[in-house]
Amino acid sequence: MKQIHVAVGVILRGKDTFITRRLAHQHQGGKWEFPGGKIEPGESVTQALSRELQEEVGICIDASEPLMVIEHNYPDKSVKLDIHRVFSFSGEPAGAEGQESMWVSIHELPSLDFPDANGPIIEKLIEVA
Repeated sequence: MKQIHVAVGVILRGKDTFITRRLAHQHQGGKWEFPGGKIEPGESVTQALSRELQEEVGICIDASEPLMVIEHNYPDKSVKLDIHRVFSFSGEPAGAEGQESMWVSIHELPSLDFPDANGPIIEKLIEVA
């Protein structure tokens, strides 16, 4: 099974993080996620993250740092998530592609429906919050 490499941004403002809901027609549609997207050939993780967050939620990253890397196999695809904490950015994030979005307390994340691959991200955020 081919692995899809994804840059993921955990956008932080104090103890809150910005999340979006996957559109119904997408893989894992209807679930909440940390924004990001596929890394294109020739792109670094930080380049892809910058491009994806600008396209998807309308922000420009000023500063970020690696948080963790997760590899997860779904029945229909394999993903490698390269997750970065985004702690400084310009613009106000919003669902630029028509997706629902919101700021949520890190401690509320476990009560929301996320793809299985996101479980370790949520655990890590609660641990360091």
